[in-house]
Amino acid sequence: MKFTVADLLDQLPSEEALSLTKLEKALGLSQKAEKNQLRIGLDGLIKLGLIEEGEAGIKRLEAPDFVTARLRCSSKGFCFALREDGGEDIYIRDHQLNHAWNGDRVLVKVTREGGRRRSPEGGVQCILERRTVSLLAQVGQQENRLVATPLDDHLLTSIELPEADAKHLDPELKSVVEVHLDRYPVGQFSPLGHVSRSLPVNGGEAADLDLLLTKHHLHGRPTAPRATLKTLAASERTDLTAQPTLLLEAWSGKECPSLAAIHLEARDAGWTLWVHSPAVAERLGMGSPLDLFLRDQGEALCVGRQWLPLLTSALAKASAFKAGEKQEALSVALELSPEGELEHYRFCRSLVKPVAQVDLAALDAMAERKAKSRTVPAALKAIKDQLPQLENLVALAALLRNRRIAQGSLDLDLALPAIESLGDLAIPGPDSQQRGWFVQLPEHHPAALLREYVLVAERALGQHLLGLELPALFATNAAADPADLNDVAKAALALEIALELSEEGNASASELAQAFRQTDRSRGLQQQLQAALKPVEIGDTPGPHALAGLTGEEAALAPWCSPALHYLDLWNQHVLVLLLTEGKDRPSVRHKTSVDLAADGCLGAIDWPLLAPSALVPFKDALQQGLVQRLNTRRRFMAELHRDLLAMVQARQAEPLVGQVLPGVISGVQSYGFFVEVPPSQVEGLVHVSSLKDDWYEYRSRQNRLVGRKNRRTFMLGDAVEVEIQKVDALRHQIDLAVLLPEGEDEDQDQDQEFTPIAVLSEA
Repeated sequence: MKFTVADLLDQLPSEEALSLTKLEKALGLSQKAEKNQLRIGLDGLIKLGLIEEGEAGIKRLEAPDFVTARLRCSSKGFCFALREDGGEDIYIRDHQLNHAWNGDRVLVKVTREGGRRRSPEGGVQCILERRTVSLLAQVGQQENRLVATPLDDHLLTSIELPEADAKHLDPELKSVVEVHLDRYPVGQFSPLGHVSRSLPVNGGEAADLDLLLTKHHLHGRPTAPRATLKTLAASERTDLTAQPTLLLEAWSGKECPSLAAIHLEARDAGWTLWVHSPAVAERLGMGSPLDLFLRDQGEALCVGRQWLPLLTSALAKASAFKAGEKQEALSVALELSPEGELEHYRFCRSLVKPVAQVDLAALDAMAERKAKSRTVPAALKAIKDQLPQLENLVALAALLRNRRIAQGSLDLDLALPAIESLGDLAIPGPDSQQRGWFVQLPEHHPAALLREYVLVAERALGQHLLGLELPALFATNAAADPADLNDVAKAALALEIALELSEEGNASASELAQAFRQTDRSRGLQQQLQAALKPVEIGDTPGPHALAGLTGEEAALAPWCSPALHYLDLWNQHVLVLLLTEGKDRPSVRHKTSVDLAADGCLGAIDWPLLAPSALVPFKDALQQGLVQRLNTRRRFMAELHRDLLAMVQARQAEPLVGQVLPGVISGVQSYGFFVEVPPSQVEGLVHVSSLKDDWYEYRSRQNRLVGRKNRRTFMLGDAVEVEIQKVDALRHQIDLAVLLPEGEDEDQDQDQEFTPIAVLSEA
């Protein structure tokens, strides 16, 4: 089908009716079969009470009884609807799924309110958008049917295949197949599909990437529409080409996004920090076919040594910064006090000419260089004239970081392992992407420097657009739930970690992070802490940003410096360009006194309409059509893709180690066993409780440990253990481990007692 139910509803305004002809045009429907499908969809939505149809057309109705959610199912058959409004998850029983699958976007009706220890329950009323259009599977025979069993055990179904696909039966699992869905389940009828191609299981790094892209439906990306990019006139821009601007190179992968350029000037009472962003928004029209295409893509995706870019090749080439070449930019001058506080700012459309690229090797050499050394290392000779500026940039970044940490922001020592095939994925970008914490990096790392500067620039634009009441998109990050933090604190106290709690018995995330850094169980505790932190979300209204340590009026943070990385940044660039080019700096032409719309001094001084109402229509329409929800969904998709890539790379690292005994650290404890991280790849595997043959083990949830009933041996978070890697399933990212008992222990001491050790819940 050419459209989804979500697409249909997004096109319908709630204020006024839309004619059927206009709706068909908006959805791009021209064929009779497509229009018949639309009619079926409309009739169903009318019966649900979501829309009404009259002489004036079709109108969307308010539906307070329905909740929009994303379905998440476990391999055990439990399903929950994760609400998009941030409310409590809704438990969906099997008979209430109505053929919805894991990952589907659905409308849910709550049938039973939740209690103190019980989640609310509900049923799926409508599937808004199917996530699974194809999947990876194994072909097998069930009775007289040929079926495909999904590799993803969250999909609790099998797909019936035509007999012609029997050639893909593979009992030795040397390959898996990609199955396209021809029909989703209807009533008592099973889903139908067909094999589109076979993929090798052990074909090397390139084949693994193909498997990953196929799983996430990225191997056949849509083609961008043809577009003529706008030519930018140099006469309308501020000439900053004399400024010795630097390019801090964090990434080196194929088609990696272009990032912001930086320049720092010392002044009598502090600093002036210049942040220059590639001028992408100016080259395409807001709401143009190319802009809509980029909006659908949402993000540039790192897949290891290469990227799936957000921008088209022509747009990336036209806007990217290069050392020694003039380039158009959107810039901000940030005036900072000696303590790093933002005092004033001013935006402009500019022309810059970066003088040099600075990578990690150069910054490492600068950090290792002795303060009074007269010799210049080879890695620094090309940029020796910029060394004073670089030293100031490192010092300012450290100042900004310390200020951020003091305000409650978190840097956790949870960097990804140094595996070559992870490529740029192991290097965090200038933002947190979706995490609610920053990866701890060396102070002179290019990514660490960019992070601090970009945060200040995003704060400036957020305050500016909020003060002018323009349709910005904001990054928000709610503080962690105190109850979740208390659970982490209890786990730490059970490990005899010294903590200072408030009078109410609570601890903040930053206080926990500080305490954990000083322990020998730091990594495991930091992992527990990061699991309690809220992710960064996109919203059309500002909110707290715990990650950046921002609350109150300062919490308006509008990303705009990385338009090649996120459409979010491109949107805010569109708003900024509109303000700079079409904003009215005085009530009328008769007024001789104007205000500077690009600077913070204009806030509170404007009592006239800044922009023509027609200029804001494309922005308002996009927000009404669910742009924020789609961008947040795309960010969650990106996070899932990156988790899968990391898990597959780590599993491949573990495959040659099957049968070997290696040291590891317990990273989590559950009733069914405990997880162990094995360096240097930090691959995580499970030691199942049934493999602990020396005793009967109880799970003590409050102490986060397993305890033997007879020998009192304990396995708890952060313990060093030796494990044997027994089995690796790279496709499902499952690693089976067996723990080795300390030497000298007699595992057969209780052979006269015949029992099977199991995990039991000893504490509520």
